[in-house]
Amino acid sequence: MPVTYCVPVIGCVLLLAASVAAAQTAEPIDEVTVTATRRAASLDDVSIAVSTIGRATALENKLATDALEDSLGVMLQQTTPGQGAAIVRGLKGSAILHLVDGMRLSNAMFRTAPTPWFALVPTTSVDRIEVIRGTPASLYGSEAVGGVVQSVSHLPDFSGDETAYAGNVIVAMDSADLRQSVRASLDAGTRRLATSLSAEYLDTGNRRVGSGERIAPSGYSAKAARAVVRGRPTDTQSWFVDLHYLEQPETPRVDELVPGFGQTEPSSSEFFFAPNKRVFAHVQHEFLAPSGIDWKFDAAWQRIDDDRRTRNFGDDERRLEKNSSDLYEVTLDAAGSRANLNWIAGVDFYHDEVRSSRVSQSLDDGTTITLAPRFPDGSMITHAGLFARFEWVVGAGHRVSAGLRHTDIRIELPDGTRITPGRLSGDLGWIFDATDHWQVVANLGSGFRAPNIADLGTLGNRPGNRFNIPNSALDAETVTHIDFGLRFHDANWRVELIAWALRYQDRIVSVGTGDTTAEGRDIVQSVNAASSRLHGLEAGLVAELTDRVQVSAALNFTHGTQRVAEIEEPADRVPPLHGRVTARFDVADAWQVETWLAAAAGQDRLSARDIRDVRIDPAGTPGWAKFGASARWNSPEGWAATFSVDNLLDTRYRVHGSGIDAAGRNVTLTLQRSW
Repeated sequence: MPVTYCVPVIGCVLLLAASVAAAQTAEPIDEVTVTATRRAASLDDVSIAVSTIGRATALENKLATDALEDSLGVMLQQTTPGQGAAIVRGLKGSAILHLVDGMRLSNAMFRTAPTPWFALVPTTSVDRIEVIRGTPASLYGSEAVGGVVQSVSHLPDFSGDETAYAGNVIVAMDSADLRQSVRASLDAGTRRLATSLSAEYLDTGNRRVGSGERIAPSGYSAKAARAVVRGRPTDTQSWFVDLHYLEQPETPRVDELVPGFGQTEPSSSEFFFAPNKRVFAHVQHEFLAPSGIDWKFDAAWQRIDDDRRTRNFGDDERRLEKNSSDLYEVTLDAAGSRANLNWIAGVDFYHDEVRSSRVSQSLDDGTTITLAPRFPDGSMITHAGLFARFEWVVGAGHRVSAGLRHTDIRIELPDGTRITPGRLSGDLGWIFDATDHWQVVANLGSGFRAPNIADLGTLGNRPGNRFNIPNSALDAETVTHIDFGLRFHDANWRVELIAWALRYQDRIVSVGTGDTTAEGRDIVQSVNAASSRLHGLEAGLVAELTDRVQVSAALNFTHGTQRVAEIEEPADRVPPLHGRVTARFDVADAWQVETWLAAAAGQDRLSARDIRDVRIDPAGTPGWAKFGASARWNSPEGWAATFSVDNLLDTRYRVHGSGIDAAGRNVTLTLQRSW
């Protein structure tokens, strides 16, 4: 099927499936979010747009980031295998807040470009992933300007007083990335005290793209472990202690090591993240009052190491970097309800310290010279926030929410520079229950993103043959975000159509200085020099057509312009029109068959920066389409096997903005034993 016709077909199938679903009956579709309210709530009770990805989908993928690929409102950009970043409503990197169980994964080293660290969340820890599309400014403050991506962790849960056990082992392999992986988890305990242990190992080879070429080097490996203990001493109190560890010992950055568009030679002879590592410890205590006020306390520590081994192409000097962030966070919030009013209020505090060093090593004799680090060594960010959010039932079918937050931020650099970009932010929401099944929703958010250490102090090579120099005279970015939508929810199907627009001002962008390094890289510096206007549409469907047939579909459209130094142009790295349709058939009690179509239109609306980026064809990214199918067998004894083939036609294509072509025809075999 030509690419020109694939994307319209997705929209047609979505509408057809919706009309068929209306005439059928099936089990209820019920989804819950915690990200939109900081407490568990039905999606029907929140006005903001939320996408969810379940545990089974996370475990099917190599990395937690990969599970976001087909989520409504998201395009997954992959600079290199082993990493990945969600682009939500045209925004990415540090403009999207990343959380794990309410604790920040986003740290002071997060770049405005796509960032690798959500890939450092163990897939075995994931119960579900939630994506807020919008600006929940009152609940989360700085960085939640385009949305929030949160991993909600699996916790052991038993109902009896006798010790019980549950677990699984999953072994998987594929042909495109030469994947070999094994994952295992074990839960044990009672309803009062339980524990969960898990571990995983992943190894991949060089990626085979459509048409058969293997891109080298692109292989990587990862190892992870997790331990959690959960207690429920009474029916109203619970606590847990959770520990995560994940390491990618050596991950190549493909776009630096393989010639890109307009290049005859690669930018680097060596570029490896060695290692990328995350260690996370989280303690939570929650008191749920049968009537009155619910309390929740969290304390967490996260260490991310982003060490690198690099060498410019043809150079005889290797650079060895050590970069790390230690992030400490404490939150306390309370929630309650009275008559027609629900509320939540709280305080949060985090402190982040960055350590960074760099040396140059001679390949001839091994001698080393100390160089200026990538980030100012000893830089710190301290954040303190006070927030409150209220929801009222104000009349027949009308519900209104309003929230406000005050955030104090102090950024300290080792040269004595101190920046305090804190401010007020807030949001409004509205739900109108027009009927028992139809809802009208609207949201307005006013948020900001304070500059971080990556913005203020980065020194060194950047993608696109650039070299960044620091700038400590930066201010906060601001955003105004509005959306309006229709939702239909019934016992067996859910449909939503959301129109949105945002205005992003004082954006921090890399601007050329006009100079080049001795190696020929363009010297750039981050400045508050851009403003952007983006708008788009999101359409999603999940329908239980019969007891044995389910259809889901998503269609996303984004359009954006920006002004940089008085020049108006298309916004950076805006995803093209893209979508996906999936149909699942329970052909027998033990067998499931699934088939899917994913497609994207071409994208030739490029900014000047996009055109210079060696990852993007300066003539524009061509449209593409891929088909896939899978068959799954389940036994009553807990055995399962899945055989799938993605990109059946072996199409060679690249997701817009990615640094490597997507996998070609990919055969995957997964074996699972659950008990």
